[in-house]
Amino acid sequence: MDDRQQIESLYNKMYEAMVNKNAEAIARCLADDFTLTHMTGLRQSKRDYINAILDGTLNYYSARHEMIDVSVNGDQALLTGRSRVMAAVYGGAKREWTLQLAFTLRCEHGRWLFTSASASTYH
Repeated sequence: MDDRQQIESLYNKMYEAMVNKNAEAIARCLADDFTLTHMTGLRQSKRDYINAILDGTLNYYSARHEMIDVSVNGDQALLTGRSRVMAAVYGGAKREWTLQLAFTLRCEHGRWLFTSASASTYH
């Protein structure tokens, strides 16, 4: 499996882990210094993001990936993913989101990890 395939697989594994509320699997996808910037501007650390999934602040039910674009430059990479995500977040109703995540990644000891993500919507 080449780098692009590994990174695409990581994106799929992360969504699967989010849906299943599998903290260990999510943690394996994220670098220790990972940060997520939500579309509201809120920034969360790896620990805070995982805790928000586990405590029901962020509830993911399914994801259908429409586009995954990967660019690799040595041990650094960028991934932009567009997915239709069924979710209920921050006490809101369950609904479908057109969620775009722009990730940075780095390869550590032969494993790709997400180092940051920025969330937005797309049309």
